[in-house]
Amino acid sequence: MKTKTLLLAFLMILGVITVKAQGNQKYAYVDTEYILQNIPEYGDAQEEINQMSVNWQKELKGLRDKLDQMKRDYQTESVLLSDDMKNKKEAAIAAKEQELTALQLQYFGPDGELFSKRAELIQPIQEKIYNAINQVAMVKNYSFVFDKAAGTTILYCNDKFDISDDVLDEIGNVMQTVRRQDRKRSSGTTNSTPKNNSGGDKPKDGKK
Repeated sequence: MKTKTLLLAFLMILGVITVKAQGNQKYAYVDTEYILQNIPEYGDAQEEINQMSVNWQKELKGLRDKLDQMKRDYQTESVLLSDDMKNKKEAAIAAKEQELTALQLQYFGPDGELFSKRAELIQPIQEKIYNAINQVAMVKNYSFVFDKAAGTTILYCNDKFDISDDVLDEIGNVMQTVRRQDRKRSSGTTNSTPKNNSGGDKPKDGKK
């Protein structure tokens, strides 16, 4: 009986310590979509990638139109062609189909040029964002930083725990970002953070 009482007392003390430790943990969140919108280099990279994609799509469409024309011509002329000519035209059509498939994979395949170009242009920016989040989290002693734009289920978030502007300020040390007072959200409204590019009032720390 005495052992059970001591065990129960120990568990109660442990529970209090755990709750207290959790209560000292600070948390915040960022909106990476908003952060990316306010990095000009990201917009330039997206524009370059989109233009490449458009050009490749036009090239593929031209090849696809040529293939369709070859098939229509074959259908029209087949009754007049010898077996040898039919075989040559069918082989030419098959070769053009293979060329189209190969080019599609070259441009848009899993290891294609679009994937490589996106990794080349976007990944360095993502790494800078990640490093900036880590730096802000360490300086402000946050235990958790959530991403509002990452598909995480967040039913409610208080703007005072949003450190996205602090992260953008940190990124501004290594690459150009939109000035704090000029930053826009996807809704088209100006960010509500005070207009002070050097810092100003910072979002308050959140605690559990």
